[in-house]
Amino acid sequence: MSPSETSTIFYGPVVNPKSHSSFQALPRCLLAVGASGQIDWMEEGVHESAVLNVLAQHGSLDIPLVSLRHGEFILPGFVDTHTHAPQVPNIGSGQQYELLDWLKNITFPMEARFADVDFARRAYTLIVERIINFGTTTCCYYGTLHLEATKILAEIVNGYGQRAFVGKCNMDRNSPDDYVEPTVSDSINATHALISHIRALPQPRLVEPVLTPRFAISCSDPLLSALGDIARADPSLSIQTHISENRNEVRNTLELFPAATSYADVYDKHGLLGPRTILAHAIHLEEDEIALVKERSAGVSHCPTSNFNLRSGVCPVGKLIDRGIKVGLGTDVSGGFSPSILSAIQHASIASKILSMQAPTVSSTASSTYADRQLPLATLLHLATLGGAQVCGLEDRIGSFAPGKAFDALVVGVHDDAGNLGLWGADIDKELRVEPLENKEMEVWLERFFFTGDDRNIKRVYVQGRWIGGAERGLSWYR
Repeated sequence: MSPSETSTIFYGPVVNPKSHSSFQALPRCLLAVGASGQIDWMEEGVHESAVLNVLAQHGSLDIPLVSLRHGEFILPGFVDTHTHAPQVPNIGSGQQYELLDWLKNITFPMEARFADVDFARRAYTLIVERIINFGTTTCCYYGTLHLEATKILAEIVNGYGQRAFVGKCNMDRNSPDDYVEPTVSDSINATHALISHIRALPQPRLVEPVLTPRFAISCSDPLLSALGDIARADPSLSIQTHISENRNEVRNTLELFPAATSYADVYDKHGLLGPRTILAHAIHLEEDEIALVKERSAGVSHCPTSNFNLRSGVCPVGKLIDRGIKVGLGTDVSGGFSPSILSAIQHASIASKILSMQAPTVSSTASSTYADRQLPLATLLHLATLGGAQVCGLEDRIGSFAPGKAFDALVVGVHDDAGNLGLWGADIDKELRVEPLENKEMEVWLERFFFTGDDRNIKRVYVQGRWIGGAERGLSWYR
C-alpha cells in the first residue's frame, strides 16, 4: 500500500464492539484511514515508543498522525434506526398525550407545515446539523408525505455527508383532511419520484431511499399492496414502519385488517416484512409475531425514550435478542424528547432494569441470556452501533472497526474542560490520582460517557473518513 492511499492515522484508545456480550478496549491502537474513507489497517497494543517503527513498517511515516490526549477515545458512530426529521421542532411538546392523541394534536399539525418548501429547507438544515452533532453518523429518517420537502431533506443530508435512509411517508387514510394523500396512485407516484431523485444525488452519495408506510392504520390495503409490489421489484430497497407501539394502535390495526392474524401479519401479507424491514417499537408483539419477525429476518428499532414518554410500554428487548432478532436503537423524535442516541442508551438501560425488577426470580436463570435482565455495557454499545448497522443491513460496512470497513466514528472526550458539569472528567481523576477499579480505565470512560455525557463530549464526528461535525467543528446554531 502506497502512502498516498492513506489520509489520516489515529493513535490512542479505541472502543470496538464485537457482540452483545463483548467489546474490545484497545488503549494503544494505531488506526489508518485511507483517502476513500475506508480503514486500511489497524495495529493494537502499540506502545508510544514503537509508533514510528510501526508506521515505517506500513510505509506511512509521511501520513498525518492524530494523537489522542488522555481521556479521549474513538468509538464507532451512532446509528439511529428510527427518527422523524419534521418532528424535531416539537421536541418537549405534548407530554400529556398517548400515541394516537399525540399524533392528532401535536405531530400532524407540525408535519403539515412542511408543505411550505422554504420552511422545510430552513428547518431541515438546522435539524440535520443538530442530529449529526449528537454523534449520529447513520440515520433512518421519516420525512412527511410531501414529495418536494422530502427531496430537500435528502439533499441536505447528502450535502452534510451523513449516511442515511430517507423516506416519504405513505398515508392515504385516517389522517387529517389537510395532511393525507388523496389517492393510492398519488402516494405511489411520489414514492417512485423520491427514489429516483435520491439515486440521482451527487456523488459521493451516502443517502439511500427507503419505503415508508407510516403505520398500518394510515395505509389502505391497496396502498400497502402497491408498496409491497415496489419492494418485490427492487429487493435492494429498505422498508421502515411502526409496529405494536401502543395497545389502542394494535386494536385499531386488527379492526382495519380483519383478514390478518396479527399486526406483523398485516405487513407480511402485503410483502413488506423481510430482511431489509425496520420495525419501530415492537413493544406488544405476541409470540407468533416474534417468530414471524425472526423468520423473515426483519429488524427492530428499540425506542425507549419515546416508549416511556408516550406511555406506550416497555419493549422486551432482551427477549428479542435471545430469539436472534436484530435490534438497534432509535430516538423516535419527537415522541422521544431527545435527538441523542445517548438518551436512548440511558433509557434502554432503565427499561431493562424495570423488566428485571418485575420478573419472577425463577425466570432469571441460565436459560435466559438477556430477557428480564439488566443490559450490560457491551449490549448497550452493540445496540447503539453494530446492532443498528445490522438492522440497516450495513454491518459489513459500519458499526465496528476493521480493515475494509468505513471509518464512521466519533472522537469522544471525557474531560472536565468540555463544560459538561455532569461528567466527572478523566483529567480530574488524573489530578486526584483516582485509579479505576481493576485498571479498566477505558471501560470507566465509556460508561461515564454513556450515562453522563452529551454532545459537548463528542469532539469530532466522521463519516466515510470525512470530518462532518462535533463540538470541535463549531455549531452554527450555537452562535
